[in-house]
Amino acid sequence: MKTYTQTEQQSNTDIAHENSQFALGTGIVASALVGLWGFSCMIGALMSSGFGETIQGFINALTGM
Repeated sequence: MKTYTQTEQQSNTDIAHENSQFALGTGIVASALVGLWGFSCMIGALMSSGFGETIQGFINALTGM
């Protein structure tokens, strides 16, 4: 009678895939933070100077005039 026993367990992990997942997650979190910061800055500008002046300043910033 022969008995087979498993003495080692092998786990295959793809390091490139894991690194890509981490980098993608970090990029998503960073861009979400930048977007939230931009939104809060826009709300602050609207509260401090009003709608018309904020739009005028935005257009001046885009055109450079």
